[in-house]
Amino acid sequence: MTTSQNRYYQKDILIVDDTLDNLRFLDTILTKKGYSVRKALDGTMALTACKNLLPDLILLDIMMPEMDGYNVCRLLKANQATSKVPVIFLSAIDDILDKIKAFEVGGVDYITKPFQAEEVLIRVENQLALKAAEQKILSLNIELERKVKERTLQLEIANQDLKRELWERKQLEEKLLYRALHDPLTNLANRTLLMERLDEALKLTKIESNYHFAVLFLDCDRFKVINDSLGHLIGDELLIAIGNRLQNLMKDTDILARLGGDEFAIFLDKIADISYVKLVADKILKAISAPFQLSRTEVFITASIGIVFSNSNYNKPQELLRDADTAMYKAKSQGKSRYCVFTYSMYQKALKLLQLENDLNRAIELQEFIVYYQPIVSLTTGKISGFEALVRWQHPTHGLVSPAEFIPVAEETGLIAAIDTWVLQTACRQLRNWQEQKVIGEEISISVNLSVKLFSHPNLLETINRAWCDIQLNPQNLKLEITESAIMEDIQATAVILQQLRESKIELSIDDFGTGYSSLSYLHRLPVNILKIDQYFIRNLEQNPKNIALISTIINLAHTSELRAIAEGIKNPVQLKKLRNLGCDFGQGYFFSKPLAAKSVVDLLASTPQW
Repeated sequence: MTTSQNRYYQKDILIVDDTLDNLRFLDTILTKKGYSVRKALDGTMALTACKNLLPDLILLDIMMPEMDGYNVCRLLKANQATSKVPVIFLSAIDDILDKIKAFEVGGVDYITKPFQAEEVLIRVENQLALKAAEQKILSLNIELERKVKERTLQLEIANQDLKRELWERKQLEEKLLYRALHDPLTNLANRTLLMERLDEALKLTKIESNYHFAVLFLDCDRFKVINDSLGHLIGDELLIAIGNRLQNLMKDTDILARLGGDEFAIFLDKIADISYVKLVADKILKAISAPFQLSRTEVFITASIGIVFSNSNYNKPQELLRDADTAMYKAKSQGKSRYCVFTYSMYQKALKLLQLENDLNRAIELQEFIVYYQPIVSLTTGKISGFEALVRWQHPTHGLVSPAEFIPVAEETGLIAAIDTWVLQTACRQLRNWQEQKVIGEEISISVNLSVKLFSHPNLLETINRAWCDIQLNPQNLKLEITESAIMEDIQATAVILQQLRESKIELSIDDFGTGYSSLSYLHRLPVNILKIDQYFIRNLEQNPKNIALISTIINLAHTSELRAIAEGIKNPVQLKKLRNLGCDFGQGYFFSKPLAAKSVVDLLASTPQW
């Protein structure tokens, strides 16, 4: 066994995570370092494991079924036997409120998923070192007291021993204190030290009306790309270089802290007004954007900054970091490489967004979604040739929620994949029911949208095949709509997936075609059947003659490539006539019908409409 492994020999670590891949990954890297590793899939197993054998450290996932990580930690801290075991939280959630809650329930550290092996090992080592040091201090105190009693008669000798041991204790405490308050990678202040300083500053604002300070929350833009492409060693070197460059912009009373990952926080002390803070932010952005000459390469990066200016409404440091983080995300949404000053409206929006996300999670579990169906009409015959399945959310208190309000949140949180899967299964089942009821003919199809998240899912083909196979639906009745953005993420992998779908006789549409992606050069390589012309072009058809030329080009491109064209958003007979004259194959829009509930579709079909 190597010297490095001996350092960690027999240190027992309990990993609690309901995701097997996470357990395997953490087990592998920790076992290689010589730790003794035990695993638990949920909170109950974790509590039982602690009763059987007290671990030296616990890595605890937050989001688990039945009992989340917060409740597990509370139970551990409430039990005298397990209260001293350090708990490091694991979570894919990167929200400042969740991080703060993790520390409030007794966690000593927080690791964000996806895991970086180096970060995990450093944080584990630090916490075990802190625990060992605390035990060492306890041992020294006991030994010190024993020696004082034994050598009372030899006061001079005992006094010298006492001084030496007190000095050792002081040195150890100072070392422990430094490690507890500083980031091990950059040697900058860490979250704990920053929070202590912010707490002092808040108290000062209560007694000195002229005292002001500011907090800047800085996050590197696209830092993950550097880690993934150049490696984590270069990423760590870059973080150190960023810290050094930022430190040069600080006053002696200011504090620069690394919060974790590529996140930094800056405390600006004794500020006259917000204009000075903006000036510092501009200097930071300029300094960060200058190239970094690292040991093996030159790296360019930018950052987004959120700014909070102190006021009497703040009572806790966590509130300052929360609002600075919110402002930082606002800066990212505005295009990155900029700063944004926090306003109360941002906080209200963040709360609303959080509530919407929570409601979406519940909506998926309780199946509060419904599917509406919009007719797709053949412009040759004027008859309905199919329907597009469109999801709607029947919120228990807010009623029918617009897709424009919840779909972006679902996409950002990854919940869209589960919603898309449910819509696919529901739409296929509905079409099959209509067929069995003889409401529609066998030629009528159903079109279902696939989001980028679902399209990139490893079980995509299995999910799609199960949707039509289980109910014995003819796959030729199923059309899948994929946006250009999903296609362009990985054109080669996309072509393979689309070909496998085509082999199942499923037809494929490129949705929102012509909205700016460069799919034209790849179109001949993709086994698609239909181009859907984005409704933006149809909307301005009468007012903008240039759109007619563009639409004509897309239709001719489709026909030249032996594809069909569908025009979305048709609202009036003038648009319909122009599209027919241009040779467009199919149309869709409010001129024919708005999206309808399943029962209304039956009524529409019964009237045998023809346009």
